[in-house]
Amino acid sequence: MSENATAAAVTSGTPARKKDRTHWLYIAVITAVVLGVAVGLIAPDFAKSLKPLGDGFVNLIKMMIAPVIFCTIVLGIGSIAKAATVGKVGGLALVYFLVMSTFALAIGLVVGNFVHPGTGLHLTPYKPAGASGTDGTVQFLMDIIPGSIPVLPVLFVALLVGFALQQMGPAAQPLIRGLTLVQGVVFRILTMIMWVAPIGAFGAIAAVVGSTGWAAVGAMFLLMAAFYVTCAVFILGILGTLLKVITGVSILKLMKYLGREYLLIFSTSSSETALPRLIAKMEHAGVSKPVVGVTVPTGYSFNLDGTAIYLTMASLFVANAMGIQMNLGEQIGLLVFMIIASKGAAGVTGAGLATLAAGLQAHRADLLGGMGVIVGIDKFMSEARALTNFTGNAVATLLIGKWVGEIDLDRVDRVLSGQDKFDESTMLAHGEVATHDGARSVEPAAEPTLEGAAADRLAGTGSSAR
Repeated sequence: MSENATAAAVTSGTPARKKDRTHWLYIAVITAVVLGVAVGLIAPDFAKSLKPLGDGFVNLIKMMIAPVIFCTIVLGIGSIAKAATVGKVGGLALVYFLVMSTFALAIGLVVGNFVHPGTGLHLTPYKPAGASGTDGTVQFLMDIIPGSIPVLPVLFVALLVGFALQQMGPAAQPLIRGLTLVQGVVFRILTMIMWVAPIGAFGAIAAVVGSTGWAAVGAMFLLMAAFYVTCAVFILGILGTLLKVITGVSILKLMKYLGREYLLIFSTSSSETALPRLIAKMEHAGVSKPVVGVTVPTGYSFNLDGTAIYLTMASLFVANAMGIQMNLGEQIGLLVFMIIASKGAAGVTGAGLATLAAGLQAHRADLLGGMGVIVGIDKFMSEARALTNFTGNAVATLLIGKWVGEIDLDRVDRVLSGQDKFDESTMLAHGEVATHDGARSVEPAAEPTLEGAAADRLAGTGSSAR
């Protein structure tokens, strides 16, 4: 079901027609992790033999790194160019998004170095049959999966192509539309691969628990707990302070105002289901329509603070689990790569894993051997990522509205204090209008705008917070 349909169902008080299929994937991954832990503890020798299942899934992700990076970087640069042409709002928004994403990535590195998640697991990469005595059939199946393409050359070429398309101006539009279609195919394949995630997670978790016992369970819980705490500190401490100092608005009041959206996000593990409602609520709160129309959709692609924290903390978890120490220079290089690779990344299920795998391969290819464990616990961290991304975009809208003088702070105060309530009973999904008899109808198509283009891009690629 599309996010518009979901939002319409939630806001109108009627039950959704049908759960999105990704709910079943979420349940399947959780079940696979629990079974993997159980098998690892009960039959450790058998569990160790399941490692190729996790390695095979990681190889499938590796196979998609190059096309994912190429498409997202080229189209991401194009999106930046479009946003910048909007003027002061677009340019200011992009600068803010870049600064905050960099700050979030840096926080992830600091916390990861302080907590040292994954230490002591001693994970090892998959070894070929000739080196480890693995069954020849297993090696044959592993060899079917194509090898990955070096990431840094792909990134370099993507940057050149992206800037070249910018300079071509309107003449580049057919090429951009064609690449958008190619990106759709790439992410459709990635989505298909993610349906194998339960098998990969089962094999990876079972093998790790079979080798290390309860230590693996403790390490995974430590990463998840540290990630949740870091996201909470980022929201309440960093975003809350910025919001209070610049606008005088309390982050707690803003979060209370967005309470229904948080419930919707938590139930779907995706902030995109709340995109139409965030647009409506920010406009109701007193931010001008042009600011909301530029900031919110653009932020859903470029302002992913929760994802940024996840990328760096997960990278350090894998490095520690593999027993590989990354020096400060390597960590800074990884941070720079993640800043570039995560900009404009379409948010379908698995895009975060592909970006993480790309960063690891670009710096230490041997770290990819520990990705299997991340596959197993990735879903458990998706809610925190989604909630952090969503809150970051809500705060960004208020801040940018203040900076460009397009916000009514008196109205913001009335709305957040409950004096001017948001009418949930008449809340309509984005793109719908109410007719004279109370029925719902879809607005006729309007001229393309940045808001529409960004929303269409998001709708076509899936959940931005996954």
